[in-house]
Amino acid sequence: MNYVWSLLVVVCGVLSSSPALSPALWAADDKDGPVYTNPSEVDVDYHFQGEYRGWQRAQPTSRSSEPVALQVVALGDGKFAGSKYYGGLPGAGWFGGDRFVLDGQLEGDVVVMHGDQYDIEIDGDRALVFTKDGRQAGELIKTYRVSPTMGASPPPGAIVLFDGQPTEHFKSPKLTEDGLLMAGTETTEGFRDFRLHGEFRIPYKPMALGQARGNSGFYLQSRYEVQVLDSFGLEGIENECGALYRTRRPDFNMCLPPLTWQTYDIDLTSPRFDEDGNKVSNMRISVWHNGVLIHNNVEIENKTGAGKPEGELRLPTKIQDHANPVVYRNIWLVEKDQESQSQKTWVKTNEKIPPVPITYFRSPLTSFNMTYGN
Repeated sequence: MNYVWSLLVVVCGVLSSSPALSPALWAADDKDGPVYTNPSEVDVDYHFQGEYRGWQRAQPTSRSSEPVALQVVALGDGKFAGSKYYGGLPGAGWFGGDRFVLDGQLEGDVVVMHGDQYDIEIDGDRALVFTKDGRQAGELIKTYRVSPTMGASPPPGAIVLFDGQPTEHFKSPKLTEDGLLMAGTETTEGFRDFRLHGEFRIPYKPMALGQARGNSGFYLQSRYEVQVLDSFGLEGIENECGALYRTRRPDFNMCLPPLTWQTYDIDLTSPRFDEDGNKVSNMRISVWHNGVLIHNNVEIENKTGAGKPEGELRLPTKIQDHANPVVYRNIWLVEKDQESQSQKTWVKTNEKIPPVPITYFRSPLTSFNMTYGN
């Protein structure tokens, strides 16, 4: 069945279209430090964090340059980590292979980052690349990326699990003051084979590390977890954002900076069992993170992490609560039947726009329209 998705994306809304949790500084403790939920009320380091892309010459005197990108992660108290990529950002030009790690410190009005061969100075809007002897070799501009499925409308026949109002599809859902779904609920029904769209926003916890940094997840059928975590700028391993928890790492780490709205589009086909309860085929899953395919119809042999055992019983899908103010919106699901099992283009972008899986902006204050469909 063909259908069209209409999308109005307000880029400032990706960062702050819905008012954030109240208060903006949600909680703090001695171990993990402050927890920010509103991008307009953050520490000074947040201004420097983010994604940058531009060019760099191998030597300042070289006549040619190559595309490069940088992800800057705030670690609290003026400390920063960075990942530099040749070709572009992950999922949008990066050649793959090595990511070059840098460390940095806020010095006055700029962040100075040091790598093995180059140093980088960042003022929050652009990043200048210098050789070790101080000659400029490149320049990168801060950029904002928006998932092409952000705000995607549910197609005909979809089950709208959450659209800003409490529904009968979640058990005892808790909402923020501005109508966002909080983690810690599950669907009232179980689903066998389905396609799920969901949008989430991770808090900014600059001093937290690892699994304490904005942890949640989509626990499909209470068995298979697609991890939600602030893994921005990291390698993207089996317990980080986009991973099938402790089972398979994403093909790309597509995690965007915290306090940025992100999307998952998930296509799940349940395992099959014979009449005696013996499994005859494994679960298969595809996951698009911010519009980029990070798990391509992969076969999973068992539950992930602490999931429930596999079986024919249709269990609910959970929005996992790990005591972090991760919030959700625009969650809907399409049950698959035999006819739609082979339909592979349900998140395909309109061919009239460039075939770039994620959209760039020079400013978080741009509005535009998009349409999605087969």
